[in-house]
Amino acid sequence: MPVQPNLRLGSVLFHGRRFDSFFNPIRFLSSSSSFASSSSSSSSPQWFSVLRSAVATADLALGKRAHARIITSGQNVDRFLANNLINMYSKCGSISYARFLFDKMPDRDLVTWNSILAAIAQSADSVVENVQEGFRIFHCLRRSFVSTSRLTLAPVLKLSSLSGYIWASEAVHGYAVKIGLGLDVFVSGALVNIYSKYGRIVEARALFDRMPERDVVLWNVMLKAYVEMGLEEEAVCLFSDFHRGGLRPDGITMRCVLSGINKVGPEKGKRYLEQVHANATKFSLFCENSDVFLWNKTMSEYLQVGESWSAVKCFRSMIRSKVKYDSVSLVVVLSAVVGANDLELGRRIHGVSVKSGFCSIVSVANSLINMYSKLGSVYLARKVFKYMKEFDLISLNSMISCCAQSGFEEESIIIFLDLLKNGIAPDQFTLASVLRACSSLKEGLYLAKQIHVHAVKTDTVSDRFVSTALIDVYSRSERMEEAEVIFEKKVEFDLASWNAMMFGYIVSNQSHEALKLMSLIHARGERADEITFATAAKASGCMVALEQGKQIHGLVIKMRFDKDLYVSSGILDMYVKCGDMESANTVFTDIPAPDDVAWTTMISGCIENGDEDRALSIYHRMRLSGVQPDEYTFATLVKACSFLTALEQGRQIHANVIKLDCASDPFVGTSLVDMYAKCGNIEEAYRLFRRMDIKNVALWNAMVVGLAQHGNAREALDLFGFMICNHIEPDRVTFIGVLSACGHSGLISEAYEYFTSMREKYGIEPEIEHYACLVDALGRSGRVQEAEKLISSMPFKASASMYRALLGGCRIKGDTETGKRVAAQLLALEPSDSAAYVLLSNIYAAANRWDDATDARKLMRQKNVKKDPGFSWTDVKNKVHLFVVDDKSHPETDVIYKKVDDLIKRIKEEGYVPDTDFMLLDVEEEEKECALYYHSEKLAIAYGLISTPPSTAIRVIKNLRVCGDCHNAIKFISKVCEREIVLRDANRFHRFRDGSCSCGDYW
Repeated sequence: MPVQPNLRLGSVLFHGRRFDSFFNPIRFLSSSSSFASSSSSSSSPQWFSVLRSAVATADLALGKRAHARIITSGQNVDRFLANNLINMYSKCGSISYARFLFDKMPDRDLVTWNSILAAIAQSADSVVENVQEGFRIFHCLRRSFVSTSRLTLAPVLKLSSLSGYIWASEAVHGYAVKIGLGLDVFVSGALVNIYSKYGRIVEARALFDRMPERDVVLWNVMLKAYVEMGLEEEAVCLFSDFHRGGLRPDGITMRCVLSGINKVGPEKGKRYLEQVHANATKFSLFCENSDVFLWNKTMSEYLQVGESWSAVKCFRSMIRSKVKYDSVSLVVVLSAVVGANDLELGRRIHGVSVKSGFCSIVSVANSLINMYSKLGSVYLARKVFKYMKEFDLISLNSMISCCAQSGFEEESIIIFLDLLKNGIAPDQFTLASVLRACSSLKEGLYLAKQIHVHAVKTDTVSDRFVSTALIDVYSRSERMEEAEVIFEKKVEFDLASWNAMMFGYIVSNQSHEALKLMSLIHARGERADEITFATAAKASGCMVALEQGKQIHGLVIKMRFDKDLYVSSGILDMYVKCGDMESANTVFTDIPAPDDVAWTTMISGCIENGDEDRALSIYHRMRLSGVQPDEYTFATLVKACSFLTALEQGRQIHANVIKLDCASDPFVGTSLVDMYAKCGNIEEAYRLFRRMDIKNVALWNAMVVGLAQHGNAREALDLFGFMICNHIEPDRVTFIGVLSACGHSGLISEAYEYFTSMREKYGIEPEIEHYACLVDALGRSGRVQEAEKLISSMPFKASASMYRALLGGCRIKGDTETGKRVAAQLLALEPSDSAAYVLLSNIYAAANRWDDATDARKLMRQKNVKKDPGFSWTDVKNKVHLFVVDDKSHPETDVIYKKVDDLIKRIKEEGYVPDTDFMLLDVEEEEKECALYYHSEKLAIAYGLISTPPSTAIRVIKNLRVCGDCHNAIKFISKVCEREIVLRDANRFHRFRDGSCSCGDYW
């Protein structure tokens, strides 16, 4: 609902006319020929360019004409465009138009509220009534939105200052503390300024002392406050602290201190004066042009209340006024650039500093490093640092922090070591930044321990930044005992340390301890932040503790963090890991603007919970929303296509991977190779593999396993040899692929050789999966007794899959007695395993022991064990068509059955004879033949033949092992139809071409 102002803007008069009649788009059109000639279908980027131009030149008429053109062109005014319009009107001085747009917006976000608050605060200087209106809008915002930011508090603090009521600022201060922004550099800086302005020097100093970062401007604010309150000696003492802190005082500092010294007694004053004069001479702070101090002060004041762009405009006006700027001007405007988040502007100001020669001054160079670092340009920050002729501790700290936060941890440590070599003593900020770098390096623990010793010796270990960084580095290295020692010595509650401990417990697989800490925070009445809640949700997910996760979710809602994207993503991930996809979907739906992490979490959750179709559907929604997928998203999606054997959709995703330049990522490449192999296109998998120059064992494993599944045993073993020649160490998965290749091709002696080499040559202890592969190979070749001996000699208990493989071998060999014994062992492990009953029944039926076969089936019914129904499916034009034996549910049943009958007739003419041995029922021979004709795989192939172009391969998937008769029939079909048929059954791929199969009739 729109915020209703005290004065209804719809009825405000402008020069005798109403607002709504004054805003006439046609009139705006006629006043500018350039707009009149532009196309009506202009896109949004054009409007943004025009609106930015209007803001830059403060050209309200231009902005109005742009707005009129947007309306008349039928452009869809989305929330982003509306926010830009509000910003344009407010920056161009038309608060009424900005407010009119705000009231008409049906869907506001935090940017909308921040824009209107900034506009009202800006106008409050001249219109006092707007102060009260601004407060009322802020109250409405708090009712409508949960999560506000420092950009919200900037105009509210300005309004508080203008209101003349100190209680207003105190209320905002309390709110800032409540939402975790109490010590935010900007917020606390503005509050120090306000408290100082109202003479609340004690509160100002208390807040000032607690601030983690304090720049020159803030020190000047405190100095000025002391001088104005008549506390000259305190001002001089503060100046001494200032100078010792490593910051460089500026002209304003000197003027404040000198003003205070004049009021101190002559003896003290003379001593102070000599000290201050020496510093002023050292830093060349005396300047003939006193106007620059006023400009710098104005810029600083804008910066203090969060008006970064106003500070930049002030700097531009200063240059246009031909006032000679100084180093302080550049330091202030570079801070404003950070607030404006405009890298290009920062580069231009860097150019100004180079041209003027001020870039050689340490404070300016430090500000440039800070600006580039915070705007994400590490390269330029490093370049500035490289060419600095002199630097101080702040320079080094800035560079160390920049590298540590940007993935250049090793470089940050090199800078730190150089600092020590040059005899510079590190402070607590240096140590905290280096420790952060250590936490991201494998070998960082050794250096962290040395820094810990140094911190103990220099008595900085109790500093909250240092102690928290130590806890973080120890916990990430799974050294929780050391982390606990530091944590327990902390006297005051420090949420960052608690968060680091919680994360450490999760890394160390002690998620229950992380949840205990969460409970303690809550029990002590301390306020958790978004990191705390997200970490607690992660702990619940790792434990698959749904009930605890729900409790945390409830607390998140109660504490009004449910709209925070970081927290919501953590809650979403928790529900996904706990398998509660219904709750996950509810959380996901409630996220106003999901980012790539939230989308990927949802996609991954669907795949992990067996809903691959929905995962692909969510991906399409993600693309429509405009969010770009990353490498992890693609790897997850390709995995879904592998599970679904959806080759066409996999190809489409592969195209997107190439389009978005993610093809070089090793995880994405490996997933694609695996997908093509599992979807039956081993040639494409191999082509892609050959193009990837990656020495990643996972990629080679995917290719080896793919070749093994397709029956290309020799190729798989040759690839393994080539892998060894390229010095790529095999792992346990590699040998699963190698042993499977041997098993699928009857290479028993080779299988034994590779199995023996695992331990002897590569130091890999065979696991139960490797024994299972060897048992399967022996069973397929009919060497049942040998397989039984291998199982009895294993250092593990046999798995059900081993006995199933052995039972299959008994069926191949026709060994009914061993089969009966093995079936009993299998049923002892898994009493509800239908495969044991079915295989045993088939063994009896193949031996014409029909009574025993019937008894096996009868026992299966008595135990209420259900056999998995056999079915086959094929994907045609991204639609799955599923068939069961004698299936007549398909809309094209008549055509399909007619095609099957035609195929049977044609292949019989080529020599096909139905193999009734695979019809394990005690019925007449002719009836057995008819029953074989309409097996699910034959129906699926028939549909593929009538639904796809003659040149395309037919791909069919069957959930069970293909029967011998169907295997034989499909060979003939591939020959008479001259089509390639790829059939994937429960064991492997069969590639039929020109009357033969890639398995060599061995499966």
